[in-house]
Amino acid sequence: MFGFLIALISGALMSIQGVFNTQVTKSSSIWVANIFVQFTALLVCLGAWLISDRSSLGAVFKVQPKYMLLGGAIGAFITYTVIKGMELLGPAKSVMLIVISQLIVAYLIELFGLFGVEKQPLEMRKIVGMGIAILGIVIFKWT
Repeated sequence: MFGFLIALISGALMSIQGVFNTQVTKSSSIWVANIFVQFTALLVCLGAWLISDRSSLGAVFKVQPKYMLLGGAIGAFITYTVIKGMELLGPAKSVMLIVISQLIVAYLIELFGLFGVEKQPLEMRKIVGMGIAILGIVIFKWT
């Protein structure tokens, strides 16, 4: 149940952050806004680390395979694409497409066992669920 709540909070925060970041680009540019977002995230993470964790920062470089360290770089492009999507489509349509894209890619990662994730069997009910989600986007877009 706690995981469910955390996921809901994550989705809500992503939507709010996307709107905030899109507004910031109106006073600057998309890359300046992205720099500010990533920099403030760094400051928050450093503060949280100083208060609660204090494990070795160097331990992160022991991660294998090394491409797993690209999460931060991917995060910069996530911020860019969320800002651009919300600017071009508006928050609701953009977030719906983001969520369905996340769902499809996450299921493919599980289905093929990519990036060290345990491989899962193909389930028709999950395919049907994704189809219904896509149908929901179509209905939302054209109503």
